[in-house]
Amino acid sequence: MVDLGWKANMVSSDKTTTATTTKSSKVIPILNNKLNLSLPVSFRSSELSTASPSSCSSYEHYLRLNHLRKLWSSKEFPEWRNESVLKPGLQALEITFRFISTVLSDPRPYANRREWKRKLQSLTTTQIQLIAMICEDDEEDGESRGRVPIVDLSSSDGMITRDGSSAEVWKIHGEATVVNRTSESSLLPRLASWQSSEDIAQLIQYSVECEMRRCPYTLGLGEPNLAGKPNLDYDLICKPNELHSLRKSPYEQIENYENQTVYTTHQILESWIYSAHELLKRIEERIEKKDFAGAARDCYMMERIWKLLQEIEDLHLLMDPDDFLKLKNQLAIKSLQESEAFCFRSTTLVEITKQCKDLKHKVPLILDVEVDPMGGPRIQEAAMKLYSEKQESEKIHLLQALQAIESGIKKFFFAYKQVLVMVMGSLEGKGNRVVVSSNSDDSLSQIFLEPTYFPSLDAAKTFLGDLHGVFGSDRRTRMKI
Repeated sequence: MVDLGWKANMVSSDKTTTATTTKSSKVIPILNNKLNLSLPVSFRSSELSTASPSSCSSYEHYLRLNHLRKLWSSKEFPEWRNESVLKPGLQALEITFRFISTVLSDPRPYANRREWKRKLQSLTTTQIQLIAMICEDDEEDGESRGRVPIVDLSSSDGMITRDGSSAEVWKIHGEATVVNRTSESSLLPRLASWQSSEDIAQLIQYSVECEMRRCPYTLGLGEPNLAGKPNLDYDLICKPNELHSLRKSPYEQIENYENQTVYTTHQILESWIYSAHELLKRIEERIEKKDFAGAARDCYMMERIWKLLQEIEDLHLLMDPDDFLKLKNQLAIKSLQESEAFCFRSTTLVEITKQCKDLKHKVPLILDVEVDPMGGPRIQEAAMKLYSEKQESEKIHLLQALQAIESGIKKFFFAYKQVLVMVMGSLEGKGNRVVVSSNSDDSLSQIFLEPTYFPSLDAAKTFLGDLHGVFGSDRRTRMKI
């Protein structure tokens, strides 16, 4: 149904804007150290909640999340701190290899295989970049260095075991011997041996070689490994055989090829959401320990995970419209409430969104100030001093990274709403109209339209900009903070 009241809303909004502009044009701006904000009631920050319990339960059953969580959360290397962050990422990568096989085996003549290959290659590269970032952090963290389970075949003088080993030996630079081991359970080496998937598999292997250059070890997925580095014990960590035992959905009897596509897409999505959940724990821990440099690295990693989640959701745009909508009916997917979007069936997604927003409570600790109970601008002034003096760069990097996470969240939910509209139609988008009115009450709109999570940092930058505009860049004439 079309909203016939949008014109009236637009006209009244214009009148209000004109009146405000006319009135404000007579007022001379005064530089003040307090920021007064007036927020529309409907855009005030509201408590984010999941979908109905029955919807969440059906979603988890469809994706077999209980079985996946057991694989993600298993602790087999007690001394390796980053296991819970890296393992779900590696498993998401392995599921992507299976996805490539599924797409290339699609019997439908109308499937867009060319674009699917490009999208999945891009998605795989993005995941490899994130995995490389996590591995680099292992080496930069003194407590984790040397605890990663690796296979260093170079120390065996080229001796290879006979129990099904998949290793290669060659010489480079004269007498130097390189022993390279390839995973025996991963699908990527198999994809590289098939004619239909050889090109994309080799491109992925070259991506692994390039992205892991800064790491002291490599993944062991058939990449060239020209540096002769040790291999991560991929099969032991990732457990590809156990992972691929979950390749069939509980509704495999549905005769619709998009069923496997949707199922696999969301398994990749949920794997990275779990990784993000564990990463947020580490961010909070590092901030509490005042390891601001490490926390900043993790925050930028978190921002990239939000971008990756957006890229995964975009895969829905390549699904066949008729087959997807038929599958939606076959699975009885229906939004029960006006404000209930499909993404809110993921309880962990809602949880990490809340955790990211709650990072705003860490700002006083970072700035080493207490919140003024009278509502004074202590935090704002401390932020202005930090930004202008530039003496504690690791704190500045962390504050910038926190705001980057906010940007990543809002971009994700805005993009998700567009995907929802393009794939299912505007009525499923819940309130997606030509003009977004200020009384829009759907949860998606409120997430990306609500005010900043860090008002004190926002105010500090606003007033610093005003100071530069009034006094110029000469430090001697700046206001003392």
